[in-house]
Amino acid sequence: MSGTPGSRSFQMRTHLSGITPGTYTSRNEGDTSEPVTRPGYRPWPALGHTLDTLDPMTSHQSTQTMKPATAAKKLGVYLEATPAEFREGKVSRDELNALQADPPEWLRDLRRNGPHPRPVVAAKLGVSISGLARGGITEPLTTEQIEALKQERPEWLERERATQAEVRKEAARLRQRKAERGTR
Repeated sequence: MSGTPGSRSFQMRTHLSGITPGTYTSRNEGDTSEPVTRPGYRPWPALGHTLDTLDPMTSHQSTQTMKPATAAKKLGVYLEATPAEFREGKVSRDELNALQADPPEWLRDLRRNGPHPRPVVAAKLGVSISGLARGGITEPLTTEQIEALKQERPEWLERERATQAEVRKEAARLRQRKAERGTR
């Protein structure tokens, strides 16, 4: 009958209600008691405890580290322009926080003059990253090059800025619509 849907196992049929399978009953019938489980079924204590195999939890946290590319992205700088010791090592969360709170001279200089990564270039020009690619800008640009593009005002830049303005306008309209639906 084993394995038939709707049937109960031998152990389920034979154990007393309210007694955990694999434990011993206590019927107050003297000093001995019989196991509820049939022979060949190991009682719970013989199985060993699962938590014995796990490492005990420690109260300290391990230091989180990230790749230099991730840290550069979070700092908003172009990785290839960073110092060699930054590119070759790992950056801990504490080091990243320290760089953000009190940036060293090399980081201030990169943020001020560039070369800037594409997300920063796109933000400074007021276009999307894909708009940069459509305009033929695939390399990082310096602040000077970005300012020159703003002065030249090429056709692709004007077109992409208009597209970006429409996207922002539509996003604002959708937020407004969602807010109105939420108040009803």
